[in-house]
Amino acid sequence: MAFFDLSLDELKKYKPARTEPADFDSFWAKTLAEAQAFPLDAKFEKVDYGLVAQETFDVTFNGFGGQPVKGWLILPAQRKSKLPVVVEYIGYGGGRQFGFNWLLWASAGYAHFVMDTRGQGSTWSAGDTPDLYGDGGNAHFPGSMTKGILDPQHYYYRRVFTDAVRAVEAATSHPEVNETQVALTGGSQGGGITIAAAGLVPNVKVAMPDVPFLCHYRRATEISDAYPYKEIGEYCHVHRDKIETVFNTLSYFDGVNFSARAKAKTLFSAALMDQVCPPSTIYAAYNHWAGEKDIKTYTYNGHEGGQSFHDLEKLKFLKNLWK
Repeated sequence: MAFFDLSLDELKKYKPARTEPADFDSFWAKTLAEAQAFPLDAKFEKVDYGLVAQETFDVTFNGFGGQPVKGWLILPAQRKSKLPVVVEYIGYGGGRQFGFNWLLWASAGYAHFVMDTRGQGSTWSAGDTPDLYGDGGNAHFPGSMTKGILDPQHYYYRRVFTDAVRAVEAATSHPEVNETQVALTGGSQGGGITIAAAGLVPNVKVAMPDVPFLCHYRRATEISDAYPYKEIGEYCHVHRDKIETVFNTLSYFDGVNFSARAKAKTLFSAALMDQVCPPSTIYAAYNHWAGEKDIKTYTYNGHEGGQSFHDLEKLKFLKNLWK
């Protein structure tokens, strides 16, 4: 790996004009209103993994279209009052796996809600949530990035981002969770979902997107050949007459536009050798963030970002906010 994007000094100033459809807000207001017409019906079933320091609950709630979405809720076994909650979203291709794969935040004294990602979970960790929705009939390149991409109503991430909002509702519906202390986090795709949910849910207090995906799509496809952004490039390579339609759809789902609406305190991360989520795409979202913000940048790292070093930064960041 080597540096391939803007210099750090340039990144700090990189704030490109946003490409935003005029009906962005009404599109999302209508989308969420349609989802909330279905009962949330969040169910928490206790699971015994033999853990003594945490309690684990298998979660099912109704997301987009009233369709069931799976998740985990992990609580510290010893607790005296309602807990702040960290809602986590998963990276591209991954699923929720087992509850004992997610012990960091509960070990630090927080409630931890992990949302499974519909239609994923067969690449690097297993998932349990099918995507029970058609894609509007258009062909797509293998993967999730171009499912329904010719129409914002049918685009895959309309469903995922709606699930993410309902996941916050599900997490805060549990009696052991303090609904006034909500933090969101996730890496890569999970970071992109974090940004979207922070822009859509007003009561989110903290957002911690790590090396976030789903930001500044057009630039990403123009400066990197890495997947998953390359799925979009490959689609446009074949469908030469659909390029502007593709990027119009993506403008409804761009983290840069959600960042401009996000008021939560945030800690981003970026890596200067990251070809999967190029640093300029991350800084574009970060520099447009509407709330109080900080970013940690890892100079000689790729898409792995800060890993445990950044987990420590997030633990300190949240502890300092919620002493």
